[in-house]
Amino acid sequence: MIVELLFWIFLGIIIYTYLLFWFVLYLGVKIRKHKPIIEDPSYEPEVCLFIAAYNEKEYLHAKMQNCLSLDYPKQKLRIVWVTDGSDDGSVDVLKKYQNIEVYHQPQRNGKIGAINRGMLLVSSPIIIFSDCNSILTTDSIREIVRYMSDPRVGCVAGEKRIVGSTQETAAVSGERIYWKYESCLKKYESKLDSAIGAAGELFAIRKDLFSEVEENIILDDFIISMRIASLGYLIAYAPNACATETASLNIQEELKRKIRIASGCMQALVKLKHLLNPFKYGWLSVNYISHKVLRWTLVPIAFPIVFVLNMYLSSVQDHTIYLALFFFQLVLYAFVLLGNLIEEKSTKFKILTVPYYIYLMNYSIYLGAIRYFKDAQSVNWDKSARS
Repeated sequence: MIVELLFWIFLGIIIYTYLLFWFVLYLGVKIRKHKPIIEDPSYEPEVCLFIAAYNEKEYLHAKMQNCLSLDYPKQKLRIVWVTDGSDDGSVDVLKKYQNIEVYHQPQRNGKIGAINRGMLLVSSPIIIFSDCNSILTTDSIREIVRYMSDPRVGCVAGEKRIVGSTQETAAVSGERIYWKYESCLKKYESKLDSAIGAAGELFAIRKDLFSEVEENIILDDFIISMRIASLGYLIAYAPNACATETASLNIQEELKRKIRIASGCMQALVKLKHLLNPFKYGWLSVNYISHKVLRWTLVPIAFPIVFVLNMYLSSVQDHTIYLALFFFQLVLYAFVLLGNLIEEKSTKFKILTVPYYIYLMNYSIYLGAIRYFKDAQSVNWDKSARS
């Protein structure tokens, strides 16, 4: 029966993407003979901590104190700020600090414009990108650099952590759990072959592997890191190099952020279409398709299809499996509604927020795709309010 076949195919896509892919990575690590990345703790090249900022005055002092506390030889650590368009007094604040470089221009060309301009002005062999509102652990630079001692590594992805409390809102809980899950996937991807992408809060590249990025790019961190991987270099994952930041203030702010990201995902599918060829790129393609492409394309479509087909099959089939699965879906969507009701309330039952956050992610894909195909997504980032 074609309806049953379609049901199991789309259900399989969802289960594979969120659950079985992790198991595939685990088996791949156990089975595949992969030369581990060489980590040399004594490797200490000059590095550039590169921060592109727009009107971040409220975060500058905390970020600078964090930068100055990093455990790395001061004479080998260049701190560079690029502040295109900032008009909130950021430049005046930064000029009070010594031994840093500030490159400012009054025109605002978006983050990627600032990166392209700033990269022409720095010469350190390793560039470490970080966001202004992200606080790095003291040994982050050393943790990243030790992976760069292996010439096969072209990019190092740090770990993003969301700061929360024991009693936190649904928005915070969902985002924290999501990033823990992402970190787990990156850990095994890196062990198997190469991590898929890097978060802009903290990642590093070799300067000589950078090429100017198109001005309309939305997800600059993802595009930069994946293009380096497509050249045959590894994206290493450094779990002990951590960037922490607070969660979005509420679900509305998180949705705003995710819609922009989703629009960038659609763009990335086009820009990185060559990576869909596993015969050329091997595990990099397999991981990219499994980790990102399915999430951005088939999974959002699969959820409503599975629900409708399951409702139909449970009414015409005698098999209890369909009735049980439909009841399970109803419970999950009940948790989605519950998450919506308690999104601004503190909760100790963090697991209850997961279905709601997954729903939010997939809903944002639809809105982001519409925005992308209407060419309505600005490259300039409208900051989300943070808790």
